[in-house]
Formats: sequence, structure tokens, C-alpha cells
Amino acid sequence: MTNARCEYAKEIYSKLGIDTDASIKRLSDVKISVHCWQGDDVGGFENSGELSGGIAATGNYPGKARNAAELMADIDMALSLIPGKHKINVHAIYAITDEPVSRDKLEPKHFAKWVEFAKARGLGLDINPTLFSHPLAADGLTLSHPDENIRKFWIDHCIAMRKVGEYFGKELGIPSVNNVWIPDGYKDIPADRLGPRARLKDSLDQIFAEKIDKRYLIDTVESKVFGIGVESYTVGSHEFYLNYAAKNDVICLLDNGHFHPTEVVSDKIPSMLLFSDKVALHVTRGVRWDSDHVVIFDDELKEIAKEIVRCNALDRVLIGLDYFDASINRAAAWVIGMRNMQKALLVALLYPADKLRGLQDESKFTRLMVMSEELKFYPFADVWDYFCEQQKVPANEDWLNTIEQYEKDVLSKRA
Repeated sequence: MTNARCEYAKEIYSKLGIDTDASIKRLSDVKISVHCWQGDDVGGFENSGELSGGIAATGNYPGKARNAAELMADIDMALSLIPGKHKINVHAIYAITDEPVSRDKLEPKHFAKWVEFAKARGLGLDINPTLFSHPLAADGLTLSHPDENIRKFWIDHCIAMRKVGEYFGKELGIPSVNNVWIPDGYKDIPADRLGPRARLKDSLDQIFAEKIDKRYLIDTVESKVFGIGVESYTVGSHEFYLNYAAKNDVICLLDNGHFHPTEVVSDKIPSMLLFSDKVALHVTRGVRWDSDHVVIFDDELKEIAKEIVRCNALDRVLIGLDYFDASINRAAAWVIGMRNMQKALLVALLYPADKLRGLQDESKFTRLMVMSEELKFYPFADVWDYFCEQQKVPANEDWLNTIEQYEKDVLSKRA
């Protein structure tokens, strides 16, 4: 560390047995998956019309990306202000094609420009089938649909996306996470709870029937407690996917906006890690419900990061972000969320977990509380500044000057 404040931080953390340089090194190796759909309000490139399936982006801040070139330019701008090398999370509706292609007919070649983009920047790519905003999802049912023809369409789409994910993994040398989330459910109390879940199980069995090398593809399934228009019953509940994942060698993905407001994902992570090789996360911020607000440096984010680090699971927890705010500068929203996730991980890496665990095991709860409270005022921000300096990105709010100039020069000129 090069200045007095950083040297002081290094000294004070060393008294706790924390090597700040080692913490920075561990943080620099963490790849977070940044969601492409923040850049255009989940619009995609299909021009399919309004969002549906419980998806909603509020606000009309100027400068939304209108095509692949603009979206990639905005991602480039955001990544230039985020420390480290990461991954881009792509939905199926972001296929780049000369002519419209039905979702069940998508192929790796339709995502070749994303691979070119990622390869040139040393990034990884993740993939998601898009089971919303489509005529065949208009009644809110996809993989659990009673109509076999509609269900087959969505099964074929999900199979196609697994092949795309495998292609990403092979081309980039970084495993691609393929995440299945469906909007299926009912607005009012259903007459049959078992039938839709039985159909979903059968659909997933068909989707995952082909085994794909995990060096290239990691399959995940994502639950939700409820959604807009499906308030009474969600087919893909947490209990359903938790059991399905355990029995079928896929990974359960936890979105911290997809549970009851009094539930916290941070408490679920250790239990999941006891029984699963890996756990996947979509980190967001729900305000009263699954509102997908921009991730801020709040208590739950810090607790999520602490549990990942305490469990020595930085290589076992697949971290992705998932939010979309159309009320503020979209590129800035990416930077805010990504840097906050990294800050939370850094705080966790500077946490004397072994010492505090010992206090708990020895029932020294007074000292545990005192230490936990005092640690909140330790100079982690100085270590963060040094990390940013190493990574050649602005350390503080100065990064916003770059975004504001980009808005003036580029975003403001978009119709």
C-alpha cells in the first residue's frame, strides 16, 4: 500500500491476523456475472413488444440501448469502471440474428457475436432461456402448461439454450451458468397444485436428459415465492426446485428478491453448502416485494458476502446480479451494483472469522458483540481504495464523472 491511510489499514487489520494483500488477491479472482438486461430494461433484440410474465421495468431515463452495438458499448463503459474481470449474463432474447429466429430454433451461431465480444475482453458468458414476453407464455404458463404443444416449444427452447451455454464454455474456457426460471403460476387459489408441478418435473427431466460436461455448462434452477398475476400459486417454488436439484444433479439458484420479505438468503447459504457442491445466487434488492432495485451496500448484502467467505466458498458460490432500473442512468446502475457486491466481499475477506467463531464457541457473547460492532468502523474503505488503484479504476465517486461524460457524448444522442 502506497499512502499513510493504506499503511494504517494494513497495520490495524494485521493485529486481527488479517493480511490485506491476500484479501485483495482473493477478491481480484472473484468473477461476478453482470446481467446484460439492465442496459435496455429487459427489452432484448426480438422486438416482441411489452414485457410480460411478471417482468416490469419502471422509469424512462434517456439513453436506453436499442441494439446489440449500443448495449455492448454501454457494457464496455460500465466494465471500465468496475475492478477485475467478470462474466456477462445473457438472456435468450439477446440473440443477434439477421432474421427473426423462433426461440425453440436458436443455435450457438446466433450468439457468436457475444462470444467474440467476451473473448476479446477476457470475460465469461452465462445464459438464460427466456420464458416470458412471448405469445406462448401469454396465459402465464410455460414448462407446466397443460397443452403439450406449448410445453414442447418451451422444452425445446431450454434444450437449445443448454447447447448455447455449452458453446460459451468451450469457446471461452470458463463454465457457463444456464439458469432456468419460469413465470408459471395462478392468480387465485388453484384447483390442482400437484398436476402443474408434475408437468414441470417432466419438462425438466427432458431438458436435462442430455448430460453436458460441467467444465463447460452448469445447470441451475431458480425459484420464486410469487409474481405479478401469480400471487396465489407459483409452480416453481423453492421447495420444488430444492428437491429437484438435490435429486437430479443440478444447482439451486437463490434470488434474494424471490422469497418472503422476512426471509434472508444469507441464512440459507450455509445450509445449502452442506448438501450441494455449488450454490448459485442472483443478487438483487427487493423493496417490499421482488422489485429488483439496484444493489446497494446494505446489511443483507454484507451478510450474504460474509456467509460466502466464512464458509470458504468463493469458488462454490456462483454470484450473479439481477436487477433493472430504468429511472437512473443504466450504465451507472451496473457500476453501483457490481462495486457494492465487491465491497461487501472485501469487508467479508477482512473479517476475522476464525476469531469470532472462537468467541461464539466459547460462549463469550459480550466480546463477540463488541468485536462485531467495532469492526464496522475498521478502515475497509482504505483497502478498497487501494484495490481500485491496483485495478486502475477510480476509487470513489469520481467514476461517475466518466459516466456523465458518456451520457453527454453518447447516451443523450439516442432517440
